[in-house]
Amino acid sequence: MPPAPARNFTFICGQDDFLVGRMGRERFEELSGPAPDEFSREIVSGFAANVDEVGAAVNRFREAVLTLPMFGGRRVVWLKDVNFLADTVTGRAETTVGLVGDLQQVLQSVDPAETAVLVTAAPIDRRRSFAKWCERSADFVLAGAGEDSDALAEVVGAEARSAGVEFGPGARELLLARTGANTRLLVEEVHKLAAHADGAVIDEASVALLTPNAAQGDFFETADAFFSGDLKWTLEALRRHFFVGGDARPVLAALQNRNRILIQLRALADAGDASVGPGGVKGLAGAAEVYGAGYGDAAGEKSSFNVFTQHPYYLGRLAGAAPLPPLRRLIDNQREFIDAFEEIIRRPDEQGDVLRDMAVRCLAP
Repeated sequence: MPPAPARNFTFICGQDDFLVGRMGRERFEELSGPAPDEFSREIVSGFAANVDEVGAAVNRFREAVLTLPMFGGRRVVWLKDVNFLADTVTGRAETTVGLVGDLQQVLQSVDPAETAVLVTAAPIDRRRSFAKWCERSADFVLAGAGEDSDALAEVVGAEARSAGVEFGPGARELLLARTGANTRLLVEEVHKLAAHADGAVIDEASVALLTPNAAQGDFFETADAFFSGDLKWTLEALRRHFFVGGDARPVLAALQNRNRILIQLRALADAGDASVGPGGVKGLAGAAEVYGAGYGDAAGEKSSFNVFTQHPYYLGRLAGAAPLPPLRRLIDNQREFIDAFEEIIRRPDEQGDVLRDMAVRCLAP
């Protein structure tokens, strides 16, 4: 078999700018290893907010590729953070399309023996002809993740292995549920948890203690306490929240977000389309095929208004902690939350009292 033809350049792309940027940095260091001096390496920013900046970035890159090294030898040029290859207003502009054609000509003319070229782009529309050409012509690397939970799980696993730890039962799923699709936060949280575990197993309790619920913007303790039906715990959580100067509105938003999800789960369970229990939620995928289209434009957008956009493990924790309240109770909760919000507007200096009174009305036997 004949050897594979040499590639003119390296192209790393994906939907997650953090992953793409990190992989790009690693590849740039590899390519720069043999470079004799700093003058043989150059980084050109490909970030552009408008068509004029796209033109400036392409021109700077062309000049960098054509520049001869001061002391001879091989040059390394990195076109970094390219964002005009996405399906955006700037990316779709006719002028941008022409400039991308110019960029392709520059890349075609690269002699890899004289200049090592690296391009990193995120996000990217892979339907475009330029992206398809790069797949055929470049040393092409696609960085995963984005909203794909399987890809995110792979990122978590890889980071844990690099840190010399592993996840215990339920720990990785809870971490994914709390961080959402924020890969940068996810990676940082893995390293924080690894430092806490000190070479041992990262357990679910550590994740619950150390990782904030950034995915939902939720106040986990107050919401957990309220929906467990524990009035004493709820009042204590509210006391701590207001003791440090907290505001009532994010607490109400957290309660409403969870209540909306539970209303949808309760309705699906009552209709026989899903079963809810300590083992989690079953039948959700089938229910999504039946009812998912009814959410319209919000069908793919992560939101508490759409139960099918929630992480399955997160739903399992919400539904499996205790039997789901009756639908009437959940609807009454929603009315109480609205009344409390209106009362806060009338009594802005007594927010803590308003929420405590609401908790007593909802939870007192």
